[in-house]
Amino acid sequence: MRKRDIKLDKYGISKKRYMELRSLCEQYPEWRQILADETSTVKSKVITGMPLSRDPMNNATESLAIRRAVYSSRCAIIENIAEKASKELNGFLIKSVCYGLPLNYLQTVEGLPYSRSRFYDLRRYFFYLLDLEMVKYEYFANGVLWGHKNGI
Repeated sequence: MRKRDIKLDKYGISKKRYMELRSLCEQYPEWRQILADETSTVKSKVITGMPLSRDPMNNATESLAIRRAVYSSRCAIIENIAEKASKELNGFLIKSVCYGLPLNYLQTVEGLPYSRSRFYDLRRYFFYLLDLEMVKYEYFANGVLWGHKNGI
């Protein structure tokens, strides 16, 4: 199914930036799945005959905790922005923006109480808030939150 781009000109968001933000949101289900799946640190050591490394990044528990913290913070950002956009419709926003559910499905099956134009206005506002938040993180965290420094 072809995804339609929304106009965010009045919020000062270019088409390329919108595509970047949309791609970020589309990773949300993957992050949730990683958080659900990666819970166990029980792994056997590979015996190669070489001395064991004392590198702290080889600690399975520490590595798992770091990965879970990164993905959890990413999910929290999306969820907090959806709640800022609308406390009552944050679940619908996440289903629409992150899971790609079409508006007709949300209205007929899920029971979305808003009209098409009002919901799309809310989606635009969500992307505006997400852009503000991401600019803040990109500036202050210098990419550390998204794992650019540690290769996570």
